Amino acid sequence: MENIVARHQTLDMYNCKPDNLKGDNGIQRDLPALLEGAGFHIITSKTEIIDDAHTVIFLLLREGHFAVHLYPNLHYVATDLFLCEPGAAPEKVLQGIRKLFHPEKFRTTYLKRGDFTRSADMKPKIKTRVATLRRIHNTGAKVIRLLAHRRH
Repeated sequence: MENIVARHQTLDMYNCKPDNLKGDNGIQRDLPALLEGAGFHIITSKTEIIDDAHTVIFLLLREGHFAVHLYPNLHYVATDLFLCEPGAAPEKVLQGIRKLFHPEKFRTTYLKRGDFTRSADMKPKIKTRVATLRRIHNTGAKVIRLLAHRRH
């Protein structure tokens, strides 16, 4: 078992479907269900509309906290999951969140918080994935540019 106090995971989701970013689409209902389904215990939750371009949903958990920042104008969602329970498994939550917002691209960053070992590596582990259709589109665009360049 690792000698850490907590794990902190962030998820940046880009080019999310616009309908999934509206405040009236059931996100406030779906997030608690998703967290409880993953075994987390919600103490309280709060939704705050900062302005038309930014909404925050915050859930205080017995195991830590979970925050979601929605930016509908940018088609962007940022989440922050802080877990201070050794056996808590965040992977199920992060997969469920991606299914809620359907991003074309996402980046997950993992941090070990309160690592008291001598060789504590403070570098975050980052994983980035691009949805398959976006990857095909990007590859196709590169091929077209390459072929166009060869003609000249």
